[in-house]
Amino acid sequence: MSDTNDKKPAARKPLTLNKSGSGTVRQSFSGGRSKSVVVEKKKRRVIGVPGKPETSGNAPKPKPDAPIDEAAEAARKLGLSKAEYLKRQEALSSAAKEQSKRDALRQAEEDERKRRMDEERKVLDAKKRVEEETEMRRLAEEEDQRKRDEAEAARRAPTAAQKILSEGETVDERTALEKAGGRIKKSRGAGPKTKTTSKSNDRRRKGKLTIVSALSGADDRQRSLASMRRAREREKERQKQGGDKLKVAREVIIPENITVADLANRMAERTADVVKYLMKQGTMAKTSDELDADTAQLIAEDFGHIVKRVADSDVEEDFIDQDVEEESDLQPRAPVIAIMGHVDHGKTSLLDALRSTDVAAGEAGGITQHIGAYELTLKSGANITVLDTPGHAAFSAMRSRGAEAVDIVILVVAADDGVKPQTKESIAHAKASGAAIIVAVNKMDTYEADARKVETELLQYEIITESMSGDIQSVHVSALKKTGLEDLVEAITLQSELLDLKANANRVADGLVIESKIEKGRGPVATLLVKRGTLKRGDVVVAGQNWGKVKAMLDGRNAQLKSAGPSVPVAVMGFDGAPIPGEPFAVVESEAKAREITEYRARKAKNDVVGRPNAMASMEQMMAKLKGKEVSELPVLVKGDVQGSVEAIKTSIESAGNDEVTARVVHGAVGAINESDVLLAKSSGSPILAFNVRPNRQAKELAEREGVEIRYYSIIYALLDDIKGVLQGMLAPERRETFIGYADILEIFDISKTGKVAGCRITEGRVERACGVRLLRENVVVHEGMLSTLKRFKDEVEKVQAGMECGMAFEKYEDMRKGDQIECFTVDYIERKLD
Repeated sequence: MSDTNDKKPAARKPLTLNKSGSGTVRQSFSGGRSKSVVVEKKKRRVIGVPGKPETSGNAPKPKPDAPIDEAAEAARKLGLSKAEYLKRQEALSSAAKEQSKRDALRQAEEDERKRRMDEERKVLDAKKRVEEETEMRRLAEEEDQRKRDEAEAARRAPTAAQKILSEGETVDERTALEKAGGRIKKSRGAGPKTKTTSKSNDRRRKGKLTIVSALSGADDRQRSLASMRRAREREKERQKQGGDKLKVAREVIIPENITVADLANRMAERTADVVKYLMKQGTMAKTSDELDADTAQLIAEDFGHIVKRVADSDVEEDFIDQDVEEESDLQPRAPVIAIMGHVDHGKTSLLDALRSTDVAAGEAGGITQHIGAYELTLKSGANITVLDTPGHAAFSAMRSRGAEAVDIVILVVAADDGVKPQTKESIAHAKASGAAIIVAVNKMDTYEADARKVETELLQYEIITESMSGDIQSVHVSALKKTGLEDLVEAITLQSELLDLKANANRVADGLVIESKIEKGRGPVATLLVKRGTLKRGDVVVAGQNWGKVKAMLDGRNAQLKSAGPSVPVAVMGFDGAPIPGEPFAVVESEAKAREITEYRARKAKNDVVGRPNAMASMEQMMAKLKGKEVSELPVLVKGDVQGSVEAIKTSIESAGNDEVTARVVHGAVGAINESDVLLAKSSGSPILAFNVRPNRQAKELAEREGVEIRYYSIIYALLDDIKGVLQGMLAPERRETFIGYADILEIFDISKTGKVAGCRITEGRVERACGVRLLRENVVVHEGMLSTLKRFKDEVEKVQAGMECGMAFEKYEDMRKGDQIECFTVDYIERKLD
């Protein structure tokens, strides 16, 4: 290779190869240097087909390019396999087809909707045209009738006018329509109008005012329909305002207190007129102000009405009809039976044996805590209604209600237990109600059973059975073994036949509220026992301060009823609240009457509470303060599942304290715990006692946030035990002193660090370190405190026995003298319990 720096560089040519496959290429560098480079091309080796000799000298023909797989190429660009790409394309195509179908279906629905709208629009337009044509025909007929009436009046008018002129009186040219406020423009001509008979006069637009007619003075226009309508409206408004209306004297019922608006409504007068009357009398009153009966009577009489004075209590005069029924209207009814007795004596088990069910297993703690009402059908086909009352001491009010509502009381006494406190209470309730008594001596299958002993114990409560030469039936049964049930049924049937129970079913119903509760999804549900009449669905019922329209009635098996006759217990839905058990109920004629009765009762109860605010509690507090003691009070809030349980808990809690500690029920109601209950408990600082109820989610979160304690119970005696435990903890412990010894002071020593120390001799008993001491001077107590130092020689000791000498010093007291006596004692604090 030679260097060619001295020559000009040649123009660059494209790199090429000669046909032989080799060639020379000149390469240029910086600084004008260049060199030649030999380039060779390697020949491609041609591989012949097996079995066929290779042809020398001729290159093989190139194969045609393979077809490009577009699907694989597209899949490669997307980073997918060919199969995944094909599946995706198939899914997209199917989605596109579905979308097109939906679009087509939507378009079809839209077209159908537009078609229906067009059809409806056409129907409405046709209907509107028909109505317009009907209205036009009616107006035309009215106009024709009016024209005929005017023509007839015009024909008769001259004779009447001449008669009036002949008598010398002036003619009142005003028509009745003008008197009503209408206007009719009269002709300017002085002469009388001539009657025209042209057909053009009957046309509606004949009287149109034009310049020619106005200048000619011929103004015979008729009134338009719009003008006539306005005149009629003015006449109606004038009559409505009482322009020509006669005064009507009404009988106005005035209670003890009545508002201005209510008085005006009863007099059928405007309230503004009554207010104006009071303002003229010098009294500024609003429509909501109350007037006393005397003032209301003066106002009504001045307005020209007749007054009837009534008292508020008159609304209850006909609430329950006490009239004697006609003998022909009375029909036999089923007896109502109450099973009463001591707790755990087998009342519910005996009822289960009669009903062939197992209710006792479902009761919490094995005791009945609600009044259960059941209707039983005996084998003889006769029906009886049974009330199962609780036997626990807290449910005394429930037993009292059960005894008041029944005809026969089955007194259950356990043969192995005898007469107990609740047995005595049940006897008292049964005697007070006047119901017949049947003694059922239960648990005759036990080893300790002694029916004779039970009947002998009942003698002291004036329950004399037939075996004791009395008239009270006694049946020996076993609820567990189901023995003696036939005898019990026979005794019930015999007693009901002797009582000859009848009632009138063809009258409005009345009876007694047995139980009430609030159920989720049903609202207030009250168990009613019908005593007379027939209670029907849709009747308006009043019970205490609550009323309601009977929406549904259920029997003991949750079957729907349309009506309930005498001696039938039913669960009624439709009350505005849970009525208090024991309240009488009755059917009234209207909802207005029901509201009037309940409002009066609520007002009366409110006045009673305001006039007598918790007298018993204040008396107990006053007595405690007179004794120098302060009463500790435990506020609680009670929520229960039924009203009877809430009453029993309230009564038991409030009677659980003494003159030092007491419990007060801030609020007691039926139903689940809500946020209002939690806020009330927070403000009053009281826990919430939940008996068979639970809080909702919002109330539970609020209680956790506010720190309000909610305690859950299903057995009443567990609740009462907890309350008594809390009250016992609030009691101050009892301080008890124990005498241990006497010591005489022999000498007084003054020690620099300790102070005065008395040198003593123990004359009786012993002295203990840190015991209580009293300093006696001539048998008079001059100081009482604690012993701070007890030394024997130079050592501190725990105690010193009688006959030994020691040094004693008092806490914060040094006025000790020689010859004084020291009394030593210990103090113990004992926890007290409620009686």
